[in-house]
Order: sequence, then structure tokens, then C-alpha cells
Amino acid sequence: MNIISDFFQNISWWMWILIVLILVAIRDIFFQKAHTISHNFPIVGHLRYWLESIGPEMRQYFVANNREELPFNRIERGWIYASAKKENNYEGFGTDRDIYAHQHMFVNNSMMPYKVEDNHPNAIDKTFLPCAKVMGAHNKRKKPFRPASVINVSAMSFGSLSAKAVESLNKGVKIAGAYHNTGEGGLSPYHSNGGDVVFHFGTGYFGVRAKDGGFSMGKMVKLVENNPFIRAIEVKLSQGAKPGKGGVLPGAKITPEIAEIRGVEVGKDVLSPPTHKAFSNVPEMFDFIESIAEATGLPVGIKAAIGKLEQWEELADIMTKTGKGPDFITIDGGEGGTGAAPPSFADHVSLPWVYGFSSLYKLFQDKGLTDRIVFIGSGKLGFPAKAAMAFSMGVDCINVAREAMMSIGCIQAQICHTNRCPAGIATQKKWTQNGIDIPLKSERLAQYFKTFKKEFLEITHAAGYEHPCEFKMSDIKINVDDQNLSKNLDSTYMYNKTIVPFNGMQNLKDCLYLGGENRSNLKN
Repeated sequence: MNIISDFFQNISWWMWILIVLILVAIRDIFFQKAHTISHNFPIVGHLRYWLESIGPEMRQYFVANNREELPFNRIERGWIYASAKKENNYEGFGTDRDIYAHQHMFVNNSMMPYKVEDNHPNAIDKTFLPCAKVMGAHNKRKKPFRPASVINVSAMSFGSLSAKAVESLNKGVKIAGAYHNTGEGGLSPYHSNGGDVVFHFGTGYFGVRAKDGGFSMGKMVKLVENNPFIRAIEVKLSQGAKPGKGGVLPGAKITPEIAEIRGVEVGKDVLSPPTHKAFSNVPEMFDFIESIAEATGLPVGIKAAIGKLEQWEELADIMTKTGKGPDFITIDGGEGGTGAAPPSFADHVSLPWVYGFSSLYKLFQDKGLTDRIVFIGSGKLGFPAKAAMAFSMGVDCINVAREAMMSIGCIQAQICHTNRCPAGIATQKKWTQNGIDIPLKSERLAQYFKTFKKEFLEITHAAGYEHPCEFKMSDIKINVDDQNLSKNLDSTYMYNKTIVPFNGMQNLKDCLYLGGENRSNLKN
């Protein structure tokens, strides 16, 4: 024993390292069969896998230039971070963007900008920017809703996001006068902190789920009655990340609390099927929407990524014939969002936002229906200039998801689906969630929204308008090749948006009580 003890005491630290490396090499060559590289190049092969694992971070911080990254480049992320923190978000010495590049967008400014008089609502509040349309006005719903902000939080569910992230977003929209879409995970206590809420559900019917996994109208009515801050209901047909595929919430993210809210089992993957049980065709979907609106009194809309248009045309024909139909339509971009998806879906299934929205809007315009629908755009539109383009195409509001996440600390790690989010936003791990300071993060979400609305109004005024709803297709130019070949949006997408009735900001202010409970006497 003394001989063995003396042997180990006399081994230096580098000898220990050598012994460990020899054991690793033996393991790589003789005992593991999963990795060919590690077998053929023992020890050294591990370096390759490690470098591959930190590749995104290396490119993000050291390799990619300011305009190169996707989905959001460094300049875009920096603008959101600075806006949320109320820091200097300007850039000096001119733009570093290639303004002659294909699809670069220009806003045509007016020779004489719109003048904000001293008694104008925007002279008092530079962030006052409500929606010019009212959800449910045309269909005479019992509880119509005018969104108090043109920028709002898109559908992201509790379960996909952490409790502290959801609470930060909800408290933030309350400060900013915006609404918070619940996502399809059901209404949680973290959605119930004073902000207006749009209740969203998909094929899993979480929160309004019957015992057989279908839709329960009784639960829907009770949910609305018990939570008067729910202002509208959104039925998800599909989402940009994986239209037609359904969704998955990994079992690793299913805590007892999430299981109770959704009505599912702890630790077991939650599957949202590709199709709805409550309806199987367009007429049945139409009846389903009307039945929910009648039972709850709330505006009801649909959310979808756009591909084929035949069934949308069928819906438009039914709406024309009956005078009824969805009060709002949220159009998601096929480029994807917060939802995880196979690359084949994220890269190729459904149209990018500009193509999808323009196709759908033109269809509804040809049927004479655009004035009765509130159109909501969702797909990397959380920047004032992009919003100007969206409004010129016919959007009435925009929803932001990833931009909202970044305003509360997301660093675009792109591992939302792994439960390893380092910022504590897209994870259920308590340790990383503890890094989220809810009062601070809610203020940052609100400040991002306020900065967005302020700069969006400034662009609007520079174009000669009072409200973004007045933007026309001809106000935006898109590079096709050079200046001689650039086209206005109306020439590019072959339609002109329907004029939105607008009687001035003061009229909107008279109809809307920001931060209050009174949403009565809403007029178009």
C-alpha cells in the first residue's frame, strides 16, 4: 500500500493530464461508436465538436459585419437594445447600408412635413399612436376594441417563454398602452398584470380544451367573463415558422404549473396537431368564428401564414354574401419567428411576409372587404421604416415577437427550443430566469414601444401625414435594380390600399381612454 501511495504522490500534474488523455483516447477508439471523427482522431476530434458548438457565437461577435447576420443583424439588435434602454440609438457619419442594393426600401418624404400644432395630441404625447380602425365595428360586436397602440406583442405562449419573461411583457404593454397576445399556451397568471390581452388558441385548444382534446365553448365563455382584460380572440390557423405542421413543446419545458394551465401531462412532449377539430373546411370555420363572437361579445380574428389563396377566396366570398366574418386577420411571414421548426419548413413553406400580405390584401380588396377588417402584420416589422412600408401596403397594426424578446434581454442565441436560453426568456430553468428583473425589463419593453412610436410618427410627419394609416403605396420605393428600374409599391404588388377613414388624432383621443377601462363609444 505504501508503494502505491508513494507512486501516486510522486506523479506530477502533467502526468495526471497525460493519463486522462490516454484514457479519453482509449474510450474514443474502442468504446464509443457515435462519432467517426473522435474515433479516427482521438482527443483532437473533440476540439472540432467544441469549435462547432461555439461557431454561432464566434461569428456573431467576431466575424459577421454589422449588416450581415440573420435573422436580425447587429445594427437592428443594437437599435432595439438602445431604444429599450433609452440610450442614444442614432448612427453617425451616414448609413453603412448599401442603399443601392436589391429590395432596399425608401420612404418618399414630403417637401413640407406635417406640422404638429401646439394643441395637437402628439404635441402633448409624442408616443400617442392608436390604431385608426376598430376591431368588431363592422360586425357590431358587443365589445368592439380599438388597439391603443399600433405596435403590440405577438403570440408567444407561457411554456415557450418563461414566467418572468411573460410577466415582464404584460407589465410592459400596460405601461405602453399596447396589447399582449397570449400565444397558444393558454392564459396564465403572468398574462394578468393589467395589460390588454388578445387570447390566442390553436389546434391544441390550450386553456379552452375539452376532455376529448377539442374546443370547449363553455370554457371560452367562462375565461372571458372571469378576465375582462381579454379584448379580442385570435384563432391560429398556422404560423410562419411551420405552417401546416402543428407545434411541439418539449417535455423538458413542461412544469406542473404549465401542465395545469394547458391541461396536459408533466414532462411529456405537448403536440399541437396540424388541423383543427372544431372545423374542417372554410364554411365550418366561418360558423366557428361567428359562434365565438356571439357567445363572448368580443371581436374574433384569425392568424395564418399565406400560401395558396383558393380557400381565402372562398372565405371572402362567404363574407361578401353574409356581411359577417373575422374582425381582424393577422398575417405571419413565412420566414418564421419564435417557433422552432425543421429547416425545410422555415426556409421554404409559405410566402415571406411582403408576398403573402400583398397577395391576401389584394384578394380581399377585389371583393370590397378591406374596410371591415383590421389587418395585422407580423414578420420582422418592429422597425419604424419597415412599419411605414407595411402601413403603406394596408396594415393597421403590427405585432412583434423577437423584437419584444430582445427589448427584455434576448441575445439571439437561437436555442429557444432547447430549454437552454442563456437570457432566461425562452426557458423554464429557474436559475437563468432569476436574471430577469421584471420591473426593469417591463420598463424596457415599454420604452422600446414608445421609441418605436415616436420615430414612426416622425417618419409619418416627414412624409406629410398625421397618422400612418394615411400612407399610400406610392409613398414607398423599392430598389429593383437601379433608380430607373425602381418601382412604387403599387406598381410592384399591383394594387392600391383602401383608404382608411381618419378624422384626426384628436378624434382618436376622444374615442379612446389610454390606460382606462372604458372602451365604449368606439367609432371608425
